Amino acid sequence: MDDVAADFPHLKIILAHPSFPWQDEALAVATHKPGVHIDLSGWSPKYFPPQLVQYANTLLKDKVLFGSDFPVLTPDRWLADFDKLSIKDAVKPKILKENAARLLGLTTP
Repeated sequence: MDDVAADFPHLKIILAHPSFPWQDEALAVATHKPGVHIDLSGWSPKYFPPQLVQYANTLLKDKVLFGSDFPVLTPDRWLADFDKLSIKDAVKPKILKENAARLLGLTTP
């Protein structure tokens, strides 16, 4: 993905499920490539590695996206587990809605 993101810097790329087992690589690519985002589907937040939570709160706060992986993981369960993470209050709405809305062009500039 790093090569693709470098060759096509305006391409919107979403890395899913939080990129297991390449979490550190995904965090690095998303940090350095403007079009690369990370979605959180497919995993309960209680299993997120600490570095994912740290980056979601800081460097990637505008590039992390909600995803539940319904019907395997229901939104209610995902959100309950997400509330137990140490995600900053100011970052939560970004992850849950604002980042995806901006990425998908659903907001006004």
